[in-house]
This record gives sequence, C-alpha cells and structure tokens, in this order.
Amino acid sequence: MAEIINLRKARKQKARTAKQTQAEQNRISFGRTKAEKQLTAAEQALAEKRIDGHRRDDE
Repeated sequence: MAEIINLRKARKQKARTAKQTQAEQNRISFGRTKAEKQLTAAEQALAEKRIDGHRRDDE
C-alpha cells in the first residue's frame, strides 16, 4: 500500500530545498573576495588571448 503524504508539506519542502540550492549557488558565485574575482578574470583573459592567438585568418 502506498504511503500517504500531505501535499502541502511536500510542496513546502520542495520549495525549501530549491531555495537552499539557489543560496548555495549564490554563495559560490558572489561570496568571493576581490582578489579571487581578479584572478578569475585574469585567467579568463589569458585563455581568450591564447585561443585568439591560435586562430587562422581565412580571407
């Protein structure tokens, strides 16, 4: 026999879980120091520069 659940409680629990996962993602994205943000930006710029340096000019 199936277990009886309260749909209201299930809906609220699902909302809490979604909110917690969103908060965790925000902590990762926005909870960084200025130095960490600058380091990430520098690494990304270097990667883009390397990719552009390997591009062929097809004219």
